[in-house]
Amino acid sequence: MTLDIACGASYLGWDRLRRALARSRAEGGEAEVVFHPFQIAPDAPSEPARVEPLEEVHKRFFGPSVGESTARMTALGAREGMVYDYGRALFANTFEAHRLIRVAAAQGRAEEMADRLFRAYFADGLNLADGDTLRKLATEAGVAWTDDGAEETRAELEQVRRSGVRGVPMFEINGRALSGAQSEETFYGEIS
Repeated sequence: MTLDIACGASYLGWDRLRRALARSRAEGGEAEVVFHPFQIAPDAPSEPARVEPLEEVHKRFFGPSVGESTARMTALGAREGMVYDYGRALFANTFEAHRLIRVAAAQGRAEEMADRLFRAYFADGLNLADGDTLRKLATEAGVAWTDDGAEETRAELEQVRRSGVRGVPMFEINGRALSGAQSEETFYGEIS
């Protein structure tokens, strides 16, 4: 899965894939999820003091009518048991979150880490540019903190850019490429 933690469609796609994986695994299926980083806003602030409400950034970038699309996403998420709180979410650089997913993957905890980071961003309104916040989230996901992986994360971000990915989420399942937040049933059919 190629994703960005700050992408609402990536969160929806991940949650649907996660549910499909749980069903498949409960039936004895096996699947490994490999996360690839993408940054929608690579210039988003990485200094905690410069982080600002996502809702304000969206209004500036997309105009006042963006509220309609975020309301639709919020309602869709609620129907699927997810929380999107654009009023609490903070526009912050996601590089360190991607690095933390890489660290978690090395410890066999990437899925748990990605899930916790999405909830932290969209539901909890936590600042993902803040190192102390990320350390706490790592602990919650059962991931031992390390500062390793920055160089590798930068290299993978560049590799994803060179591959032609211009938007997320993107999925590759059993050699088949899927873009966008597919339905749980579509994911289940692909992995089963």
